[in-house]
Amino acid sequence: MTKPWHGVLVATALPFTETLEVDHDRYAEHVAWLAAHGCHGVTPNGSLGEYPTLSPQERARVVHTAIAAAPEGFTVMPGVAAYGAAEARGWAENAAEAGAPAVMLLPPNSYRADERAVLAHYREVAKVGLPIVAYNNPIDTKVDLTPELLAHLYLEGLIVGVKEFTGDVRRPYRIRELAPDLDVLCGADDVALELAIAGSPGWIAGFTNALPEATVALWQAASAGDLAKALPLYRLLHPLLRWDSRTEFVQSIKLSMDIVGRYGGPCRQPRVPLNPEHEAAVRQATEQVLAEGLS
Repeated sequence: MTKPWHGVLVATALPFTETLEVDHDRYAEHVAWLAAHGCHGVTPNGSLGEYPTLSPQERARVVHTAIAAAPEGFTVMPGVAAYGAAEARGWAENAAEAGAPAVMLLPPNSYRADERAVLAHYREVAKVGLPIVAYNNPIDTKVDLTPELLAHLYLEGLIVGVKEFTGDVRRPYRIRELAPDLDVLCGADDVALELAIAGSPGWIAGFTNALPEATVALWQAASAGDLAKALPLYRLLHPLLRWDSRTEFVQSIKLSMDIVGRYGGPCRQPRVPLNPEHEAAVRQATEQVLAEGLS
């Protein structure tokens, strides 16, 4: 690792009590546990953290909880996505005040923003002064941060990296041609091997919430070019990893956490429990990984 957003950063699931209150004590323990099991940082208040369902007070406290629980050298890079640039800038200011070294930012996600709107959005949040890792998730936001647009954002000094979630493993090569020094982070669990091989310096991971040691080992082996070790691990984990790119990714990861002995717990609406077929598939895949002695 050479920069705070390098390595395996966990897009943390947020524990709720049975009455759907944020369990900050449990969250603090989870952050410390991930650090103790080889992860390099966490990204609170991302999609996996169900940030749209949080009150402003809850969302701010989640960041402070993570930073207080993080050991020295362990990155906390909060998500600062919001409907408008002013609100996103406010969340970046909150992150800076809490001591975060960087933030992760979606483009405007309330409508299909054009290039001018995307540039204005990142320019406003960049005024805070923290390094920004863009988050490209056109599946949910309907705004695609194309390689050309990312190069524009980078060359203007607005971003230092991008969490790439399209699943298109060709993109890192095109981005590197246009902006050689822009860090392209793996943003989808089910292309982790491919992006590590392509030279990605980091993975913002989901299923690492349940299986930190196995997923960190996968990333390190793939990054080192040790396919003899990485490929069997990837094949074993992939039935779980591909859930990260599905609509039910939050429920799936929380269920897997429950099965391995961590607390995943319930989700807030609009997310509802998995249907029986999906629950059985996640359970079977998790139990298969555990049967192989992985954690």
